[in-house]
Amino acid sequence: MSLSTAILRAVPGAFILNSGIGKLGMSAEAAEGMQGMAAHGVPALGKLTPEQFAKFLSYGEVAVGASLLLPFVPTKVAGLGLAAFSGSLVSMYLRTPGLTEADGVRPTGDGTAIAKDTWLLAIAAALLLSQGGKSAKA
Repeated sequence: MSLSTAILRAVPGAFILNSGIGKLGMSAEAAEGMQGMAAHGVPALGKLTPEQFAKFLSYGEVAVGASLLLPFVPTKVAGLGLAAFSGSLVSMYLRTPGLTEADGVRPTGDGTAIAKDTWLLAIAAALLLSQGGKSAKA
């Protein structure tokens, strides 16, 4: 694994793993608030109970974060997990009223904190397009 790939995996991996661990045992009230926003991006999440959503979110973040940090997980597999995770965050950002300006893309003041998840999607794309230690053929 190249140093650049290791960095692309380690930084978001540690952040996402820590976030997932912090959500383990989340209260139903906290889960309900997060679920309301998440359902804008992935409507199927609205069908879960808050308890189910809390487990899904925390376990999902732990799994994505760990897959990025564990060097034996292939880069493209880790990148695919990050793409699914960050894609749902970007979908939530784009579909939640009040998070974007009238153009539907640029963030409002309230949307800036969530718009930064586009960087995770860019990292996922870089991992998916990486050569995985193989030299590119001209």
